[in-house]
Amino acid sequence: MGHKEDYKRQIGGILELIRRFPEGLSASEILEKSGDKWSRRSLQRKLLELQKDGMVRREGGKKTARYFATGLESGEIKEEEPSYLPISKEGKEVQSYILSPIGSRKPVGYHREFFESYIPNRTFYLSESDRKELFEIGKQPDGKKPAGTFARDIFDRLLVDLSWNSSRLEGNTYSLLETERLIAQGVEAGGKSSLETQMILNHKEAIEFLVDSVNEVKMNSITIRNLHAFLSDELLGNSEACGKVRAIPVGISGTVFHPLEIPQLIEEFLEEILLKAEEIKDPFEQAFFIMVQLPYLQPFEDVNKRVARLAANIPLIKGNLCPLSFIDVPEDLYVEGILGVYELNRIELLKDVFLWAYKRSTIRYSAIRHSVKSPDPFRLEHREEMKQLVRKLILEKMDKESAIVTIHDWAEIHLKKADRPRFTEIVERELMALHIGNIQRYKVSPKQFEAWQKSWS
Repeated sequence: MGHKEDYKRQIGGILELIRRFPEGLSASEILEKSGDKWSRRSLQRKLLELQKDGMVRREGGKKTARYFATGLESGEIKEEEPSYLPISKEGKEVQSYILSPIGSRKPVGYHREFFESYIPNRTFYLSESDRKELFEIGKQPDGKKPAGTFARDIFDRLLVDLSWNSSRLEGNTYSLLETERLIAQGVEAGGKSSLETQMILNHKEAIEFLVDSVNEVKMNSITIRNLHAFLSDELLGNSEACGKVRAIPVGISGTVFHPLEIPQLIEEFLEEILLKAEEIKDPFEQAFFIMVQLPYLQPFEDVNKRVARLAANIPLIKGNLCPLSFIDVPEDLYVEGILGVYELNRIELLKDVFLWAYKRSTIRYSAIRHSVKSPDPFRLEHREEMKQLVRKLILEKMDKESAIVTIHDWAEIHLKKADRPRFTEIVERELMALHIGNIQRYKVSPKQFEAWQKSWS
């Protein structure tokens, strides 16, 4: 056997395994899924060979490294839509710095030049091609309609998705189905803190405010302060701080960034940021600008990132574009992107997150599909277990509370910890999407489905 054939035989299995998981695999996961076919040292050598040949790329630090297939083999590149969040070269530079030990990073304060150097409609965080692409995939498929039509058409789904995902990015442990049950029925999930429950209910009220008042809301101080009041209700030690610009210093854990401390300047800069934002003509540039500059200023005692995420939807809702609900956005990458702004005044990693997140949202909400999605490897791997579990929940006529407990218990018993949240989310989405026209795949009769619906609703 020649050298090339021997090389392909040795690393081919690793490459094929990594290709099955577009979201990437850690070295430990590769060993586990291969049945410990290789020793860890042997695997590391082969991964290095694959990286040198451009077939695999590594992302993350030493303890968080994940490996992704590049699609490069024999000089050919496979064109396919990635289901993981791709990071640009510049984004990786930001990530590499943020993942370095906090003691090695230089403490920094608020740099007013970062904001002042931005000139609306002349300075752009998003390239022209990015803005055009986002508009094409986010616009209404059937022409112009009144502001807020898109958001109203998908309102029930948006209310749950955006409340859940924005809360999840803050470490909230409510599941998707628990969030839906809380919003739709007012039923609190067992084993959750009152703060987590309040966080989701606050998102619900804030989103309702944005959609119901679409013709009145603007990127101004009144809107932003009211958003903060909705989102921070019952969550701050000082209730009077809800909707007010902070008058005290704040610290942010996990970073060497020290926000501005002078109250008069904070209020002044907030007004200037919002004036600039209101001048920006492109809705996507405006949305991303506010996601960058509002958290950087930290105008409120807490809840700044939540305000920015919802405020980013103002130009999208007013422009009758697909809203941004942060579906599938990894919490760690979002935080790393924000820290890149705080510590380096670099937006590239956060921009990677923003662009990918918006595309994921349009896939979920838009009527037009611009491309056929590749099958989700995770769904394929757990397809039969998901079907069996959904069928069990239907046949046993479980209500939402019982279903939540059963899904979590099943995942805890049968899946490794890293896979449980994803599995739980998919099963919950399947249950929420069930109707008489799609029950056959679960081998459920119409009569059984109707009996379950009575318990479910």
